[in-house]
Amino acid sequence: MEIRDKVAIVTGGASGIGAGMAQHWARQGARGVVVADLNLERAQGVAAGIGAQAVAMKCDVSREADIQQLVHATRERFGQVDIYFSNAGILGKPGGIDLEDALWDKMWQVHGMAHIWAARAVVPEMVARGEGYFVITASAAGLLNIVESAPYGVTKHAAVAIAEWLRIAYGRQGVRVSCLCPQSVQTDMTAGGTGSAGLDGVLTPEQVAEVVTQTMREEKFLALPHPEVAKYFLNKGQDYDRWLGGMQKLYSAHMGAGAKP
Repeated sequence: MEIRDKVAIVTGGASGIGAGMAQHWARQGARGVVVADLNLERAQGVAAGIGAQAVAMKCDVSREADIQQLVHATRERFGQVDIYFSNAGILGKPGGIDLEDALWDKMWQVHGMAHIWAARAVVPEMVARGEGYFVITASAAGLLNIVESAPYGVTKHAAVAIAEWLRIAYGRQGVRVSCLCPQSVQTDMTAGGTGSAGLDGVLTPEQVAEVVTQTMREEKFLALPHPEVAKYFLNKGQDYDRWLGGMQKLYSAHMGAGAKP
């Protein structure tokens, strides 16, 4: 899909990957870009920097009603939704099974159900039109896991699975689906350090946006701004037990540095 003349919703659009994506698509000629975020003031700043084709909207993706209202307001403003970039995410905090249920529940909502709710809101119209694009931001952690945070790794796996299912179910009905799986990117979430996710370098949001747009043009499933992730994923599939052993070493090194499990 080409971006020119399309209408795109970008959640988590006030900063990081979302802001970079909104700005990039505006430069690619999108006729409408909705910068959606829980932080409306920052979203308004991003939209103002883009220009007349952008509008900011407040949205808490952990609430289905907010997502439905976001899509309704976008249709009211621009007529339809061509692209939905389900990008909003939260880092949570380091830890594992000891972490409180409230954090796990929030991560499931933001990294799991938010994508389901968004698909409910936009996929039927895309199917009816015979065209549309749905992009989910997961993470390299969704393919490879991450030793620092169990809730993050587990729920990002769910995000990948949701994207896979949507591609399987609707790919022959005109709905294109891609899944973004970067390692570390310059965002608010990585400002305090990148941990194991920074092993292959920290990219800018603009670099990620270029990869996502090219992935959409080619209608491929995985958008991998860090190409090394494809090699790691292949290694995981070829020898799962060896890969698990390597991850155990990473975890032991992480714990040896005094981190909480």
